[in-house]
Amino acid sequence: MKIPLYQLDAFTRTAFGGNPAAVCPLECWLDDGLLQAIAAENNLAETAFYVSENGSYRLRWFTPVAEVPLCGHATLATGHLILNVLEPGRERIRFETLSGPVEVARDGERLTLDFPALPLKRELDPDLVADAIGVRPDALWEADRGMAVLSDAAAVRELRPDVGRVAELPFRSLIVTARGFEGDCDFVSRFFAPKLGIAEDPVTGSAHCVLTPYWSGVLRKPSLFARQLSPRGGELWVEDRGARVRLSGDCVLVIEGSFAIP
Repeated sequence: MKIPLYQLDAFTRTAFGGNPAAVCPLECWLDDGLLQAIAAENNLAETAFYVSENGSYRLRWFTPVAEVPLCGHATLATGHLILNVLEPGRERIRFETLSGPVEVARDGERLTLDFPALPLKRELDPDLVADAIGVRPDALWEADRGMAVLSDAAAVRELRPDVGRVAELPFRSLIVTARGFEGDCDFVSRFFAPKLGIAEDPVTGSAHCVLTPYWSGVLRKPSLFARQLSPRGGELWVEDRGARVRLSGDCVLVIEGSFAIP
């Protein structure tokens, strides 16, 4: 059996930047163990699988080691594939996911994701992460993951965390963020998820479900431009809409082929 396989670079305008995601359209769901094996074989931050269901699509995301409840870059990649390659006449598409319904729609030359906002739950002692990331943050918050706020963007860019110690933190993953570079962007971030088999994620849409409402409140503006400072780098245009956030970006198709299933 063969299934289609596409690889796209998300949240970037150039090939080999942003965050690569694999997308596999399916006619019907395969066994979960097989889906996980395919994701492990791809060895990307996420592999997205989708099946058509009653006019919309069911979408699932797998890291090399686990299924995850929400993923931005692989959703952007899937939306780009459907809206610009497989069904170019469509303007928007709705996905049913573990985190509820999400949409991808055209927004000029970019695509925009409509995602749930993930509010902060409580503030923690910054010393909790200081040894793991090599610097004591100005603040540490817990949402559905940890979020460390540093003093400036350069500190985020130059961060050299101990990934082993990050994996021992009481969070599923860790965001590190700061105000943006003067005259360039509103805020910056990096994202570490060794528990999910991802030492550092190049560009993380779901992290911006936390970052967008936080920085919108701090900077007192609903619409912001963000950079993720991984080695590959990425750009996001984000908007705080209360219970929802809008995440906009570009995508580049880099690989098209098929996956041979034994």
